[in-house]
Amino acid sequence: MALAFVFLIIAFIYASVGFGGGSSYTALLIASGMDYFLVPVIALVCNLIVVAGGVYHYWRGGAIDWKFSSPLLAGSIPAAFIGGLLPVAREPFLLILSLSLTVAGALLVMDRQWAGAAAAGPAQRTGVKLALGVVLGGLAGITGIGGGIYLAPILHLFRMASARTVAATASLFILVNSAAGLGGQLTKLVSLELPAFGFDLWILPLAVLVGGQLGSRLGAHRLPASPIRRLTGLVILAAVLRLWLLP
Repeated sequence: MALAFVFLIIAFIYASVGFGGGSSYTALLIASGMDYFLVPVIALVCNLIVVAGGVYHYWRGGAIDWKFSSPLLAGSIPAAFIGGLLPVAREPFLLILSLSLTVAGALLVMDRQWAGAAAAGPAQRTGVKLALGVVLGGLAGITGIGGGIYLAPILHLFRMASARTVAATASLFILVNSAAGLGGQLTKLVSLELPAFGFDLWILPLAVLVGGQLGSRLGAHRLPASPIRRLTGLVILAAVLRLWLLP
């Protein structure tokens, strides 16, 4: 029950800025001693639950720029599925996860270039966005998260879109890549004998549903975005610290 409450709080914080929380779910589940084969599945399911509401709100508000996001999604969806399929040993998995989340958390804490209009340049080219989608989608599939936590700081850093478009694109990116990565992870697990899910795990999706709905509603109307993004970065760094300290 304590883990479910922590998941609820994390979902609230992440949803308030358009993220799903998969990075912290993954870190906490691994630190709890869970079989690391199961961790991505649970984290991705929770991700989907949290971010689905955010994508709906962004779509209703007309914030999703399909022309901008299409190359990112086209590159990331197959890459996330393939990444989820890849058999990765525990030590390389933890190293990739820890390094990627440390960088993402640091970028969020620095909160660089979160405002202002999009800048023109090479970063806007379709090929660049397609390649970025492939790299981040593959990384998301391997680490068992949606990848928006990687995407949003990069889009902001290079001013590839306005803050509102970045938030909507990151939510959509998380949604589709969580689904693709989950498909790959489940396909990989078919041949493995894994323990059954207990009640303590089934309650986690319910917890993130509550936290995600509260966060997405308050974040859209009341909470200041920049401090919450920095708080999200601190949450990631705190969670990843536990990963670095694992034996």
